[in-house]
Amino acid sequence: MDYIVNTIKFLIDFILHIDDHLGELMNNYGPWWMYGIIFLIIFIETGVVFMPFLPGDSLLFASGALWASTGNNVFLLLFLCIAAAVIGDNCNYFIGRHFSEYLKSKSWFKKFVSDENLEDAEKFITKHGGKSIFLARFFPIIRTIVPFLVGAGKMDYRKFRVIDFFGGLTWCSIFITVGYLFGNIPFVKENFSLVVIAIVLISLIPIFIGAIKARKSAK
Repeated sequence: MDYIVNTIKFLIDFILHIDDHLGELMNNYGPWWMYGIIFLIIFIETGVVFMPFLPGDSLLFASGALWASTGNNVFLLLFLCIAAAVIGDNCNYFIGRHFSEYLKSKSWFKKFVSDENLEDAEKFITKHGGKSIFLARFFPIIRTIVPFLVGAGKMDYRKFRVIDFFGGLTWCSIFITVGYLFGNIPFVKENFSLVVIAIVLISLIPIFIGAIKARKSAK
């Protein structure tokens, strides 16, 4: 239990002060290791269904800001993030396609992905159909679960990979570009934690709205 609490505290601190942590990693390991670290985090957040709590939007934004301040190759960063997001989703699709029933039956799996999380993602897919693969990119937690569920539902893989590619391309391009252009503005740098919180809250608004509508419909 203490391990879980400490992990949650670390993740909250990492997300809220992600600019400081990325800066420390850059100073300690240099840009080439940073490409690999960011690739790995994006891949795990999108590709491992029971790791939906890792930073996604905020990591892309902070990476864009860091690359702008250090002068490193932002196009290589963008390419690697897109590759990580697309490869991750494809792995998640095949995990869902072949192991969904096995994972759903495990108690440890439900500690990371609750029945409520799965239900929210299923409603999201039902409402948006194929578009859910693209739209899910912009919703924390849901973006990790949707590829798993459409894989479990045996969606046509050719359809999935085309929509998913454009989703990954758009998601990474928007957040890295915005971070690159605006992340080093003095006001943003001085209030980076608040900006990160705002990014997270804005991305969660549609989920809360959907939950409220669902409860009203149920009543």
